[in-house]
Amino acid sequence: MKDGFIKIACATPDVRVADCFYNADRIIEMITEAHNKGVKIVCFPELSVTGYTCGDLFLQDALLSSAKSETARIIKETADLDIVSIVGVPLAVCGKLYNCAVVINKGTAVGAVAKKNIPNYSEFYEVRHFTAATDGLYADIMLNDEYSVHLEETIFTCKELPELTFGIEICEDMWVSSPPSEQLAKSGTAIIFNLSTSDEVIGKADYRRTLIKARSGSLACTYAYADSGIGESTQDMVFAGHDIIAENGSVIAESKLFSKGLVIADTDIKKLAYERRRMNTFTASPSIKNAYFSLDINETHLDRHFPKTPFVPSDKKLLDSRCEEILTMQAVGLMTRLRHIGCKAAVLGLSGGLDSTLALIVTVHAFDMLGLDRSGIHTITMPCFGTTNRTYNNACTLAEAYGTILTEIDIRNSVMQHFADIGQSPDIHDVTYENSQARERTQILMDKANQLGGIVIGTGDLSELALGWATYNGDHMSMYAVNSSIPKTLVRWLVSYEADTSDGKLKTALLDILDTPVSPELLPPENDGTISQKTENIVGPYELHDFFMYYMLRYGYPPKKIFRIACIAFKDEYSKEVIMKWLKTFYKRFFSQQFKRSCLPDGPKVGTVTLSPRGDWRMPSDASANIWLKELEEIL
Repeated sequence: MKDGFIKIACATPDVRVADCFYNADRIIEMITEAHNKGVKIVCFPELSVTGYTCGDLFLQDALLSSAKSETARIIKETADLDIVSIVGVPLAVCGKLYNCAVVINKGTAVGAVAKKNIPNYSEFYEVRHFTAATDGLYADIMLNDEYSVHLEETIFTCKELPELTFGIEICEDMWVSSPPSEQLAKSGTAIIFNLSTSDEVIGKADYRRTLIKARSGSLACTYAYADSGIGESTQDMVFAGHDIIAENGSVIAESKLFSKGLVIADTDIKKLAYERRRMNTFTASPSIKNAYFSLDINETHLDRHFPKTPFVPSDKKLLDSRCEEILTMQAVGLMTRLRHIGCKAAVLGLSGGLDSTLALIVTVHAFDMLGLDRSGIHTITMPCFGTTNRTYNNACTLAEAYGTILTEIDIRNSVMQHFADIGQSPDIHDVTYENSQARERTQILMDKANQLGGIVIGTGDLSELALGWATYNGDHMSMYAVNSSIPKTLVRWLVSYEADTSDGKLKTALLDILDTPVSPELLPPENDGTISQKTENIVGPYELHDFFMYYMLRYGYPPKKIFRIACIAFKDEYSKEVIMKWLKTFYKRFFSQQFKRSCLPDGPKVGTVTLSPRGDWRMPSDASANIWLKELEEIL
């Protein structure tokens, strides 16, 4: 339960219709199994104690009495387990029968919730047996001489961890236009459990999955759907046991159709709380009573997968689709700007590195969209002290292959004159030595844009902005920054996607650029002519920084939590000490370099994480990083 991670489960047991004793045995076995696997809350399907397909047997006292006594047995035989269990039981109140969920915790029945929406269409005829719960339904029901349960709409809250809350709706409740989960979420519920029996027909699984994902996203909650399966009567229907757990719009665990057992997921309630705070349109209106359960506070062993590249889809088909979509968004942004200002010329500094390559690709696409000749794209290569033959040749090849106008302006003499003007020794390879080159290049680009009546296309990416890895008023500045919301890990895949759709010299050059170490090339090459200044040796691996940035900015994870999940995600690549080193670097640079982000040029937002001072990230340039760094100091 540390860091907000809670292990929950949906359970589909083997059932025998109307055999409450057999069903209770299976439920007890699965509760015990869930407990042994570290699960804190487990939910069973609708009417799991009796089976859903009992028909008119639901009107028999023998079945209802057995259901109550077997529910009491479940309570008793799981009393020593540190877990919350939710089981489906028919309960009679004042001559009416209700389809209920009973919440069990450490030898008590914490509460019960009744189904509000009773279907009576197509294959469903529940109205024949059950009454819909109404607002204000209230009852105390004796399960036997030892146990009773309180029936009322309730939010269930952990005494030891108040932010751990859950609510319940039952099957049809989810499928209606105004489900109970809406009010539950508005009242602060983090997790919605649905006890369901959904028969399987062609195409329904996809629709069910889509609906659950959408519900979890619109409510910024975790939605856990426990479905009845094999063992229910197949007289007229079949049941697939389609258990699904979705968190804030994404499925994090799912069973195979026509299977049984536990589906377990580590959900993050602190992430959900952050998401609700972030969205000012999420309406909070606490109005539902609380019932309390108890759990031991201990660290959740995480089985959850954290992708090393959260900005990059792992599925190749989805990745290709995403790359095409992003390139189009970038190009449309630039196209719109060019059309708005009536500009038919673009100026781009082409280094032969990843970022300028992507900027060129986007510019080419934008010109093609506008029907402009690519000769209006003026690529300028500006070799200086650190330029290698490899990057120079790749830049020239790209410019020629895309049909742009290439101009070479050697800036060595200009920079040397500038060194003389300011009294800088060219033998001192300090930050002045480096930044003088970057600013000279930007001056040339800006002035060439004035000459040509064009605009300067920015090349810097989101990762560089987060780390402040840009020369202020050098490569930091442009007239439209097409890569400003593209992290470095994604830049690589976008260029790779372009290479896959290219051929000849262009494809060869793109592949070689992908294989070239990331570098600003501001320091002289090695004796053999290779790149001496490798960015990731200085500021750290971009895959780590992109990982840190994603979880800090998208979900507000604190430093300890980011360190914890980074150690899981990169356990085979980096030691904990290395991860800690670069995480500290990330926070130091992120805070100290905010002044560069406070005056960024315009650029299109394409993802959920961006650092534009006019949009998603507004932070004072003199904010202190002490709180974040102090938290890290307490770890190792």
